[in-house]
Amino acid sequence: MKIDILTIFPDFFRGPLDHGILRRAREAGLVEVAIHDLRAITTDRHKTVDDRPFGGGEGMVLKPEPIFETLESLGLRLAERRGAADNNAIVLLSAQGKLFRQAMAEEFSQLSRLVLICGRYEGVDERVSEFIADREVSVGDYVLTGGELAAAIIADAVVRLLPGALGNEASARQESFSSAVQAGGLGKTADPRYTEQSATAVAPGRATSGPSSTCASGGLLDYPHYTRPADYRGMKVPEVLVSGNHTEIRRWRRRKSLEKTLRNRPDLLERVALSSEDRELIAQIVAEMRK
Repeated sequence: MKIDILTIFPDFFRGPLDHGILRRAREAGLVEVAIHDLRAITTDRHKTVDDRPFGGGEGMVLKPEPIFETLESLGLRLAERRGAADNNAIVLLSAQGKLFRQAMAEEFSQLSRLVLICGRYEGVDERVSEFIADREVSVGDYVLTGGELAAAIIADAVVRLLPGALGNEASARQESFSSAVQAGGLGKTADPRYTEQSATAVAPGRATSGPSSTCASGGLLDYPHYTRPADYRGMKVPEVLVSGNHTEIRRWRRRKSLEKTLRNRPDLLERVALSSEDRELIAQIVAEMRK
């Protein structure tokens, strides 16, 4: 896969691209990320990329020429964008765009080429959106000073879904916002696995490897995770997690996932299938919260 990022601040990406999964994926040849400075293609003495909008108004707007010409220099056939089936996408990052969600990250990860145009100032000349961008995308209901942070977020979310990018391929499929997990709903039972088990939690002769799934969030927020030491400065890992009782661990994790979702993102409860046991747990949690 190739990701092209168009920006007026190319140095911004030295940090995000040089660490973690993005760096490892680049080094492994899973993705190529190219940063294109819009000022590099300008021909005037001041390397102008913005101008005042027609009709008046505050602020400056990114001009169309640097964006069109940079894309053309990359070999993209702009006149054929509408309805093109070339397995690539040109995305304009904008506060007016469609909200970026995990399903969109999964869609982008199937492309051979993803082009991200970083907006700046008061916006981008509308002809970029109207004639060459396949879609406008926003990373949230807030305003950033530019699209560079949004581009880094999207690149990270997409690259980690590429085969081989994560050490455990099941991780991306089992996370809270993955479409595979949300499609299954919370009514589907998945077996959680320990991050670590204390030696006292495993009886002689008992297998130490727990069930295989690391996450049974079912489209809800993830349950809490703990690792060694089991007792740190008097703060102890919940006893159920070192009990070796997989059924109780699964129930505890389900309850904690529901608790966190009710507290932080209750809207997610409307997007998943809830089992009768889940509804009983929710009723208990709500009753406790009202006390």
